[in-house]
Amino acid sequence: MSKKPIIIVAPTASGKTDVAIALAKKINGEIISVDSRQVYKYLEKGTAKPEGKWQDGKYLVDDVPYHLVDILEPTETFDASKFVAMASKISLEILQRKKTPIFAGGTGMYIQAYFVGMDNMPKSNPKIRAKLQAEAEKFGKDYLHKKLAKIDRISASQIPPQNIQRVMRALEIYQISGKKPSSLKTGAFFEDIPSKKATILYLNWDKEELEKRIILRTNQIFEPMVKEAKALIEKGFAKDCPALKSLGYKEAIEFLDGKLSKKQAIEKIVILTRQYAKRQRTWFARYKNAEKISINSQKDLENINIVQ
Repeated sequence: MSKKPIIIVAPTASGKTDVAIALAKKINGEIISVDSRQVYKYLEKGTAKPEGKWQDGKYLVDDVPYHLVDILEPTETFDASKFVAMASKISLEILQRKKTPIFAGGTGMYIQAYFVGMDNMPKSNPKIRAKLQAEAEKFGKDYLHKKLAKIDRISASQIPPQNIQRVMRALEIYQISGKKPSSLKTGAFFEDIPSKKATILYLNWDKEELEKRIILRTNQIFEPMVKEAKALIEKGFAKDCPALKSLGYKEAIEFLDGKLSKKQAIEKIVILTRQYAKRQRTWFARYKNAEKISINSQKDLENINIVQ
């Protein structure tokens, strides 16, 4: 059996976890989560973290080791460089156990950084990031995006205003280096992943069916998400701590604060999740070497038969 890594990618709400677990059992694999939100403790339902248990220092999901979930405090930051460092160590350990690393998740930037590489960008500066965050909260996302457009039209054209984290990162890079972020990119980051490096499986859901799943899941997880956000705040964590910047929690907090009704909060989360899923589809479309698995229903998902 080949120990070449396997990557399972798809937009949010696609059922990647279930497929990864089934495959891991079949081929004696271990899973590395490629998710920027599931790394946080205390956030369960709202991040669709796989239900598991800690045993002998490992997080097990249905007896399958599932790495890089439930490991960070809500105040800690996590980025592509940290993911690459941690995933590299874990992947090597999995291979030493004569098992197959299975990368499963929807954070495309992490996958790209691990398998293709990263451009040499300056490290984050907490003071600059805090100032940009304050500007975003005071003036809005469009304000920062227009600010970016004035200094770097190329970066602004590649980053949507809604993706405030990437907008702030681009502005941060400019303020630290004095150079346009686009001028520091080599272009290699945007290349396809060579088939010799990994087997890529793309769960290609019918768009309408995926939207139904997004709506259903949002309605199912909203109340648990509100409880998780409330519990963190009661523990003393700030409403804008890194963990609570995860998709949906801001709206859950706005509901708690009486700024949004339950209906308004759910509708807003659905819209944001749809937009996120669209960006993910665009990102994963670059993988020409991927094996596309067409899925039109939950039954199709459950009947996937991956032969390795």
